[in-house]
Amino acid sequence: MIRRTTVVYIVLFLALAGAYYYLNHRAKPADIAVTAEPTSEISYLFTAQDGTPSSIQIQSKAGQAVEIARGADNAWTVTKPSEAKADQAAAEAAATQLSTISVLDTVPNVDPKIIGLETPEYVLTVKFTNGVERTVAIGVVTPTESGYYVRNTQGKVIIASKSAIDALLELLNNPPYLETLTPSPNLPTETSTPEASATSNEKVTPTP
Repeated sequence: MIRRTTVVYIVLFLALAGAYYYLNHRAKPADIAVTAEPTSEISYLFTAQDGTPSSIQIQSKAGQAVEIARGADNAWTVTKPSEAKADQAAAEAAATQLSTISVLDTVPNVDPKIIGLETPEYVLTVKFTNGVERTVAIGVVTPTESGYYVRNTQGKVIIASKSAIDALLELLNNPPYLETLTPSPNLPTETSTPEASATSNEKVTPTP
């Protein structure tokens, strides 16, 4: 007859053997986490596939307009509101700013009148060196003031980053003209003229 203690030892051995088998053959969470795919990524209003900007034009609902264009020599020129040489650093900064306009969200089924897109607050038109032209409409600022309502080139309403768009809209108030030093006008000096000297040297003789 098998003793009770022997039975207990056998049961414990079987339990330990089962636990060992389970721990060494179960799926490891670390392996699952490594193969997980990212769920989201940042998208932008303009992409690298569009090419290099060759002209940027912004028009406001109030009638203001500014435009800069890249010439055959790759130098920028201000063409609106009046044509003149452009500050190359400022113009190139504006072109680079286009690639930083990130898309924060999409807004389906919204009344364009409510968000300022029935008659856009601003219209941004960008031409690229490969011949592509993109035009987007910019509406009002969102209630959270994190972005602008924008109708993109596909006609969809999105929310685009406010800081990036504000940097471009600043061109309306300060077109990137090349500043030139204007010489100050010559101020008249207090020097006596010959006529004045002759007059001062004349002696007045009393009339008899």
